[in-house]
Amino acid sequence: MTRSEPLEAAAVRVPAGGVQLDGDLAITPACEGLVLFAHGSGSSRHSPRNKFVSHALERRGFGTLLVDLLTPDEEQVDRVTAGLRFDIPLLAQRLTDVVDWLREARETARLRIGLFGASTGAAAALITAADRPHSIAAVVSRGGRPDLAGHALRRVTAPTLLVVGSLDPDVLQMNRAAMAQMLGPAALEIVEGATHLFEEPGALSEVAELSADWFETHLRVNRS
Repeated sequence: MTRSEPLEAAAVRVPAGGVQLDGDLAITPACEGLVLFAHGSGSSRHSPRNKFVSHALERRGFGTLLVDLLTPDEEQVDRVTAGLRFDIPLLAQRLTDVVDWLREARETARLRIGLFGASTGAAAALITAADRPHSIAAVVSRGGRPDLAGHALRRVTAPTLLVVGSLDPDVLQMNRAAMAQMLGPAALEIVEGATHLFEEPGALSEVAELSADWFETHLRVNRS
C-alpha cells in the first residue's frame, strides 16, 4: 500500500523508567507495521532527517513513532554536558520500555515493530533488539554507532541494515567491524558521496528508499 501523503501524527506520552517521554505517533488501522525511531547525538523527535525518513515510510504504508528518549529537563542538562546522549544503557532501556508500551497498547499491539536508529541511537536500537528478540522484526541504522552496542551485537537476531555514507570513513570502519561480530542476518549499504549527516543532494532520499525496502521485506506479514 502506497500513500500520496505522510500520516498526521498524534502526540503521545510514553511511560519509561519513572519518566514520561514525548512522542509523535502516526498510524492508521491499515498500517502493516510500525517503525520506532531512536535518535542520537543530541537530536530529538523533531530531527528533520528522521522526519524525512519517517514520512517516506508512512507513504509506503508503515506507521511510525518518533519519541524523545530524554525528558525536556534532561535535554537541557545534555546541551551543557553532552553526557546523556552517550549514556547508551539509559537510552536502550528507555527504548525497550517504549517497545513494551507498543506491545501493550491497543492500537499498536497487533503490529510488527521495526527500529530505525541514527548515530548513538543505533546502538540503543541494537541493544533493544537483542533484549526483545520476539518483539523486533527488523532494524535499520543510519550513520550509526553499532560498535557502542558492545556484546549485544552477538545477540541480535532481527535482520539488520547498516547504512553509511562513503565519505564517513571512521563510521564506515566501525560499522564493518560491528557487522563482523553480528551473528544475525545483516547487510551494509554504502551511499556514495554522502557524509555523516547525508546532507548531500539525493543522499537522504536514498537512505529512505533503502530503509523502506528493508522494512517492506521484513515487517509485512503477507507480501504480494
